[in-house]
Amino acid sequence: MNVVDKLTILTDSAKYDVSCSSSGVERGSGANGDSRTVGNTVACGICHSFAADGRCISLLKLLMTNACIYDCKYCVNRRSNDTRRAAFTPEELAELTMHFYRRNYIEGLFLSSGIMRSPDYTTEQLIRTLELLRNHYGFGGYIHVKAIPGADPALIARLGLLADRMSVNIELPSQHSLLQLAPDKSKEAILKPMRAIRQGIRENGTDLVKYRHAPRFVPGGQSTQLIIGATPDSDLSILNLTEALYRKYELKRVYYSAYTPVAEHTLLPSLDTKPPLLREHRLYQADWLLRFYGFEAKELLEERTPNFNLFMDPKCHWAVQHIDRFPVEVNTAPYETLLRVPGIGIRSAKRIVAARRTGRLDFHGLKKLGVVLKRAQYFLTCSGRRLEGLKVNESTILRSLLSRKEIDLFLPQPKVEQLSLFSDEELAGTAGRELGAWLLG
Repeated sequence: MNVVDKLTILTDSAKYDVSCSSSGVERGSGANGDSRTVGNTVACGICHSFAADGRCISLLKLLMTNACIYDCKYCVNRRSNDTRRAAFTPEELAELTMHFYRRNYIEGLFLSSGIMRSPDYTTEQLIRTLELLRNHYGFGGYIHVKAIPGADPALIARLGLLADRMSVNIELPSQHSLLQLAPDKSKEAILKPMRAIRQGIRENGTDLVKYRHAPRFVPGGQSTQLIIGATPDSDLSILNLTEALYRKYELKRVYYSAYTPVAEHTLLPSLDTKPPLLREHRLYQADWLLRFYGFEAKELLEERTPNFNLFMDPKCHWAVQHIDRFPVEVNTAPYETLLRVPGIGIRSAKRIVAARRTGRLDFHGLKKLGVVLKRAQYFLTCSGRRLEGLKVNESTILRSLLSRKEIDLFLPQPKVEQLSLFSDEELAGTAGRELGAWLLG
C-alpha cells in the first residue's frame, strides 16, 4: 500500500475525533537557543492561521494506524468491523509531516492511533515519531498527541516532553456505558494517564521556576472528549463529569462530539438516527458557563429536569427559572451577579464595572458597552427604573429570548386568517356574475 492510500484511510478514520484544539502554547523558531529548528507556535493558535469562524486551521490530523485490538461497539475502527486497515511507520509519518509543512500545507500535527499489540507498544511508536520530528528534523511546530489509556506512566512522561498538548478520550460518560459498549476499557485505565499528565504539568511548573531552560512538559495542557447521544446518559451526568474533570484533573477543555451512527448494534441508536447537534451545542454553552461564568452543574440542571431545554440556551433558561433573583441594579450589582444576566458577557460585565466608577449608567450607555439589550432589558434596572415602555411578563420574556424558529416550536401560534367582507366562495360567485354580465353586453 502506497503512502497516498494510507493517508486517505488514516485521515478519514480520524475525522470523528473533535478534540484537536491548538491554543495555549508559545514557541518561536530557534527555541532554547537552537537556531536549527523550523516552525513556530503562538499562544492564540498556530502560525496565526485561523478559519473565518475563529477555528485554528492547517493541522495534519490522522491516526498512526486504524488497526485496533479493542472492540468498542461505537467505534468505526473496532476490531470486529470489516474496514480497510493501514498503518504508518514512525519514519513515514515524520517524513510526511515535514513534506506537508515545507509545502505550507500545515502548521502542526494532531496524532492519534488505534491500539497496536498493546498500549505500551503503541505509545512507543508515538514517541519514536515525535522524537524524529523534534530531534532529527528539528520541527518546532505544534503537536497534539493522544495518550493511550493503560500505557506505562514512564512512557506517558516521555511523550509529554515531546508534545504541546495531550488528551485522553473518556468517550463515554459513565462506567456502566463503558462496560456495555467498550468492555476492553476501564475507568481507571483512562483516569490513570490523566493523573500522570496533571502531575507532570505541576512538577514541570516548579522546575521552570527554578531552571529557565528546563524542558517543558505538555505546555498546552490536556483535554478530553465525550460522545453525546450514543448512550442514555443525561446532560446532568455529563455536566457533573465535566465539572469534576476541570476541578480534579485541571483540564484545559472538554470536547463534546454528537454521536454519528457508524455501527449497527442493539445498544446503539439506529443508523438512520441524526446526530444530536443541538444538544452538543447546548453542552458547549453550559461548559462555557462552568469555566468562565461561575456556574455549577447543580445550578444549571437537577434530577427532575436532567436535560437542557433545546429551545433556549442554558443561561437564559436558568434566568427564566430563577426570575425571583431579578431585576438586577446595574449600577451596584457585583461583577459575579452581572455575569448571570442574559445579554451580558465577560467583556461587557468588565466594561460596566469600569464605567460606573465615573458615573451612573443608563440603558443607552449599556448598549454602547456591548450589552445585548434585547435580552438584558428584562433582567436589569438603571437607577431603580426599567426601560421606559417595557412590558414584563412571561410571554414577552420568552419571545425576546427565543428566535423566530424557536418561537414557532416552543410557542405554537393559533391559525390567523385575514378579515374579509365576503368569503372566498361569495367573491368567486360575484366575480363570475360580473364577468357574465360584461360578456353579454
